[in-house]
Amino acid sequence: MESHIQIFDTTLRDGEQTPGVNFSFDERLKIAKQLETWGVDILEAGFPASSTGSFKSVQAISNTLTQTAVCGLARCKKSDFLIKCVQMAVDSGATIINIPDTVGYSYPNEYGQIFKTLIEHIKTNQDIIYSAHCHDYLGMAVANSLAAIENGATRIEGTVNGIGERAGNTALEELALALYVRKDHYGNETRLNLSETKNTSDIISRYAGIRVPRNKAIVGQNAFSHESGIHQDGVLKNPETYEIMTPQLVGIRKNDLPLGKLSGKHAFAEKLKSLGYDIEPQNQVELFKQFKAIADKKKSVTDRDIHALIQGSEHEQNAIYQVETLQLQFVSNGLQSAVVVIKDKHGKLYQDSSIGTGSIVAIYNAVDRIFKHKSELIEYRIDSVTEGTDAQAEVHVSLNIEGHPVNGIGIDHDVLYASCKAYVEAHAKYASEIQNKERNHHAF
Repeated sequence: MESHIQIFDTTLRDGEQTPGVNFSFDERLKIAKQLETWGVDILEAGFPASSTGSFKSVQAISNTLTQTAVCGLARCKKSDFLIKCVQMAVDSGATIINIPDTVGYSYPNEYGQIFKTLIEHIKTNQDIIYSAHCHDYLGMAVANSLAAIENGATRIEGTVNGIGERAGNTALEELALALYVRKDHYGNETRLNLSETKNTSDIISRYAGIRVPRNKAIVGQNAFSHESGIHQDGVLKNPETYEIMTPQLVGIRKNDLPLGKLSGKHAFAEKLKSLGYDIEPQNQVELFKQFKAIADKKKSVTDRDIHALIQGSEHEQNAIYQVETLQLQFVSNGLQSAVVVIKDKHGKLYQDSSIGTGSIVAIYNAVDRIFKHKSELIEYRIDSVTEGTDAQAEVHVSLNIEGHPVNGIGIDHDVLYASCKAYVEAHAKYASEIQNKERNHHAF
């Protein structure tokens, strides 16, 4: 495809400005690799000047990716009227002009007209790439981006799942599929590997701690579900009756290999492969043990259970502190008590106990005593990985530790244990960031 709509992904910069989202160094690198696998043309890896950590992260990403162009945000403060400003930039050698609707106020015809006017009035012999960057305050970011394309824009900036500051950004998966499905109208597409769309969405959702709404276009759980009787009948006779694209197009595979407590290592390995995971056999041993533990408690293990298992394993492998033991004492109409034992990556154990008005409060008070940090719980959320009483609990917490925002995720069948894991992970992230800052300080 010689001519295509370029995709400029800013999940790691604008997306991370979502309140409560704070990717770790390792998570940023994994996300960058997946975005390259998905096929984005340009990746805005961060704002290098904002901190030493951001600079090193952007540097590491730029040294790792081989196909996707990497850039970092740089700001200027001088303002002007629009045509004069763009003309000056072009005269100075600029070949890419980004027109952002930062506050999401524009409507499609209005926003598209800006690009039409610029293309008609800017005088140059160079090939200029006009890029659209839309926010979603009025729910029109994707519509505005498509209007920009209709009026000459050849690059779209956005984020996976539309995450971002305030109401978020253009959802790149929605834009890409709109161009693909309606190529009869737009006459152009992206170079994204559409079959990696769902996998990319899932990775961003897990690392950001923001669950994709069930009714979300393209990647939501209900996007290819049909409950209405007339819909079910129509789809069974011909999927195109109600589906304008196939689930397989975006990487949603039907579960043709159900797993349970009788499943063996080979079936488990095949499931990992079908879900897009490339894990060496020796590294699957512990995962298989964890899978069997889940299978003993559930009638069947779903794809979402497997994704949660991998996510939990990755979090625990990378964490510098993990929950070793949790002991609780419950007294009705009284204070609850908790004993927490934490292990660091060197095997050293830390233990403390505390009381609280509820079990969660008691657990978190004990963890705070271990880490000796002043922390404030900003958000606590429990999600069910799947439906049913045997579902795993996925707990998300957002903390403010010594004035620094961090988040954590914990997954387990036991809600209290998952809650403890999430809180410890948040503390571990903070401790890791402090250690990195100290190393960077000594290095300079």
